Amino acid sequence: MTPRAGMLIAAGALVAGTVTVLPAAPAGAGEPTPRPLPPLAWTGCATEAYPKLQCATLKVPLNHDDPAGRTVTLALTRVPHTAKTFQGPLLVNPGGPGGSGRGMAGYVAASLPPKVAAEYDVIGFDPRGVGKSEPALDCKPGHFAPVRPDSVPDGAASERLAVERAQSFAEACGKKYADVLPYIDTVSTARDMDAIRRALGAPKINYLGYSYGTYLGAVYARLHPDRVRRMALDSVVNPHGVWYEDNIAQDYAFDTRHKDFMAWVAKQDTVYKLGTDPAAVEAAWYRMRDALRAKPAGGKVGPGELEDTYLPGGYYNGYWPRLAKAFSAYVNDADAAPLTEAYERYGEADAAADNGYSVYTSVQCRDAGWPRDWSVWRKDSWDVHAKAPFSTWNNAWYNAPCAFWPVESLTPPDVTNDQVPPVLILQATDDAATPYEGGVALHRLMRGSSLVVEEGGGNHGVSLGGNDCLDEHLATYLATGEVPRAEGEAEVDAVCAALPEPKPEPMTRSVPARSESAGSALHGFLGHVR
Repeated sequence: MTPRAGMLIAAGALVAGTVTVLPAAPAGAGEPTPRPLPPLAWTGCATEAYPKLQCATLKVPLNHDDPAGRTVTLALTRVPHTAKTFQGPLLVNPGGPGGSGRGMAGYVAASLPPKVAAEYDVIGFDPRGVGKSEPALDCKPGHFAPVRPDSVPDGAASERLAVERAQSFAEACGKKYADVLPYIDTVSTARDMDAIRRALGAPKINYLGYSYGTYLGAVYARLHPDRVRRMALDSVVNPHGVWYEDNIAQDYAFDTRHKDFMAWVAKQDTVYKLGTDPAAVEAAWYRMRDALRAKPAGGKVGPGELEDTYLPGGYYNGYWPRLAKAFSAYVNDADAAPLTEAYERYGEADAAADNGYSVYTSVQCRDAGWPRDWSVWRKDSWDVHAKAPFSTWNNAWYNAPCAFWPVESLTPPDVTNDQVPPVLILQATDDAATPYEGGVALHRLMRGSSLVVEEGGGNHGVSLGGNDCLDEHLATYLATGEVPRAEGEAEVDAVCAALPEPKPEPMTRSVPARSESAGSALHGFLGHVR
């Protein structure tokens, strides 16, 4: 996912767009002739964790329909293959939009079985506008500096101020990047991926995408089904809801996942002493939220920052012990320090977050039509908030710049695909960021795909995160191209059991600064924690 907690996958009502970005049939013959690309100049950029890592840059057209025009620069990483058998490049993307993918190459290469990884050049990349790519967008530095106004409006005046804040961000993007914003979108990024393929000299790519990266992969496969060799998509964006409607689905799902966390805390009452009734524990959490409105913890954790801090727990339950400790310390001991520390770890925005959010809004607002009448947002947000109060308004404000975006919206592409080779889809049943229905929807749209489900799993991003069953399916697919197939009319092709829930951390013991679990490492790369 995107850098920092608040950067959700987002969503979008299919408000009428103005430009059809993909033809009814796969693109190819009518595209402008791309100019030749020089070979990539790889240089060593090894880290202690990834000693074989290499780096390169690639210039691509800002506007792919004008291949001789202005260029932007993409930053790439590679872990080269070492086996005699070479299966080509494996491009990896951690999601977002706005997530940096450079670090993913080393992680994926190290996490796959050595024999499988050795047969691929694992390629990470910062998409256009992101991280080390140039230009790197930063529309309004410090937009999330604490303490923000309470995300839930308490009247017309506070709502108006929040609307003006969102509008000012959109205006800042338009003034700073007027010439770039029309080309920060998913289709342009997918065409960048094809430029990477050409620069690598590969006739086809292999691809592993998480979260938003699943949508990016689906769009690439629609554009160039004949250039896809293998494609694994983990935690799938629902292509029917790009992007406003997916956000609404997310609001409900994150509220449910927050309740799952409250129930887990209640089961650990001997440790956290917040009660054994999940509803009572949840009520205590909302009382904490109310108290922070009057007195922000550490002078910087108000209600909005509290939501930012606890939202990562909806992505990955490995964060629950530390979040529970902070919750308990605040409620039972009037100790705000652990809460402030948790915010600094999980919710606080830094320069990378400012960049990620700038790209996030640029892609989401450009990709699809959003309601331009604020009264639509207001009604929808209050209706959803009444049933799912945990993060509905926080998410609304996060996406609100799209109501005022200075660039006209495109029409989302139809990613239906009956020409791509078998695609492996991996999906947890209780994923909050990309609810289960998205995996099923894409499975139906991509003929011949295989759906592998983590039954009862609530984490977002499930392969290479510690579940051996899922990892075996992924490794087998990358090694052989084989996917599991259901018998008869069953829609799900294979089922893996979810990992056990985390164990509580005693209040007297410090939670390690960074867990060494595979899940924690994966979610660090997906952008939920520094």
